[in-house]
Amino acid sequence: MHDPHAGPAFSQHRQQPGGRQLESPYEPQLGSLPSSDRDEETVNKTGTTTIGIATEEGVVVATDRRASLGGRFVSNKSVQKVEQIHPTAALTLVGSVGGAQSFIRTLRAEVNLYEARRGQDMSMQALSTLAGNFARGGPFFAINPILGGIDETGSHVFSIDPAGGVMEDDYTVTGSGLTVAYGTLEDRYEPDMSIEEATEVAAVSIEAAAERDTGSGNGLCVAEVTEAGVDITTYDDYDI
Repeated sequence: MHDPHAGPAFSQHRQQPGGRQLESPYEPQLGSLPSSDRDEETVNKTGTTTIGIATEEGVVVATDRRASLGGRFVSNKSVQKVEQIHPTAALTLVGSVGGAQSFIRTLRAEVNLYEARRGQDMSMQALSTLAGNFARGGPFFAINPILGGIDETGSHVFSIDPAGGVMEDDYTVTGSGLTVAYGTLEDRYEPDMSIEEATEVAAVSIEAAAERDTGSGNGLCVAEVTEAGVDITTYDDYDI
């Protein structure tokens, strides 16, 4: 007799002649995330010291220019670790070079799409939220960038952690040299600094970090963000 609680016959598991059970094509299949077999020793990382400072005139985002392999070998001495991702915003590369570059390309594409659809620039609050969502849910490996930009509400600096946490502050530091850079930055920071003074403080702070942190060094890359746009300049040393 047919059991009415057993469901239709085609939904039951079928047996192959050899006795192996076949899954029904109408039932959901459970997958699994691929396991990572990435060799950490062969991943290019920016190591890095990155700084963001908000001022009344705009935002300064500065980094060193060194990339390392496995944290011990300098693989590149002229990396540009600051990229423009918005008409009035810049983002740093921190952590895995590949992950950071992919993150920037994805975020820049979404910003352009937003502006094309709505006919206006994305606010810094919306941009930081989008960046945090991507960091948390995307396939971006080991990133910890700084986002700096300006909009109608003023100047903004955000740090974005690998888990997607977004924190805004007047100034922030990320990367392997942050402990040294923070001490120098907090000693010299003034709330009423001009953008030129903020650039000088950022340069001195990164130079201090490069003296002790093996993942930082080889010059400076500075983005000055104002209402006019983003101006990115690289230096072979720390004298600006």
